[in-house]
Amino acid sequence: MHQYLFFIDGFPIRTYGLVLSLSIILATGVGYFLAKADRRGYEGHIVDLGIYCGVAGLLGARLWDVFFFDWDYYGSHLTELFNVWRGGMAIQGGVILGVLTGVWYCRRHHLDTVHLMDVLAPAIVLGQALGRCANLLNGDAFGAPTGSSFGIVYPATTLAHHVYGNQPLWPAEVWEGQLDLVIFALLLMFRTTQHAKGQCFALYVMLYSAARFGLEFLRGDYTEKVFGLFTSAQTTSLAAFTIALLFFIGLHFYQKNVPTKQKEIPAKSRRKN
Repeated sequence: MHQYLFFIDGFPIRTYGLVLSLSIILATGVGYFLAKADRRGYEGHIVDLGIYCGVAGLLGARLWDVFFFDWDYYGSHLTELFNVWRGGMAIQGGVILGVLTGVWYCRRHHLDTVHLMDVLAPAIVLGQALGRCANLLNGDAFGAPTGSSFGIVYPATTLAHHVYGNQPLWPAEVWEGQLDLVIFALLLMFRTTQHAKGQCFALYVMLYSAARFGLEFLRGDYTEKVFGLFTSAQTTSLAAFTIALLFFIGLHFYQKNVPTKQKEIPAKSRRKN
């Protein structure tokens, strides 16, 4: 595990930044492939979407962590607000702001927003999986002590070691990255089935939220509970899963009723001039 690749006049080139950048680039490339295979001509927008959503995702991930997890510290250390190499990137905030930026872009360019969200859902979760590799290399998003010889012992330069020392920790970020790859495959499989528009993205939210909720029990980088029940990430995951499930079910029944409604419209009124 190497946090630093090399130095340029004392300035460190961090593995974290390199892998995080690669995760955005590779996710954008997969998104381009999926959009081109979709044959709607949307692939011409994917690079711009990758840039806008990637930057917004990084900003959202940082601000979400600062305001929801570490404001007690950063509120009096504003000059360290963007010191991301010290840890502190919440993927849920990154996904939320990234998706909102994507919706804004699609509306501005008159694209079918919901359909494109379905198309790009696998690419989004692939980017998350690769991003967890960056967390591992940086020694953040770490697990709690396992209480046994099993686990990851982080180098002395990492935040994980600063918090727990030489104790073996649960490989929470590793398992999350692996589960994200499973979700990536499941979404690709789901896209080959008959489904309503919007269901693929809703399934992505459901699967990731369920995985994150469970893995939070192993996390050790923060332990504060909301109302003494769950961590803030678990609370967000629970809310997101519930909303996505309602949409998933509602979209199914809505699609079943669409053909019936269309049959009631005279053919003449549907004909284009």
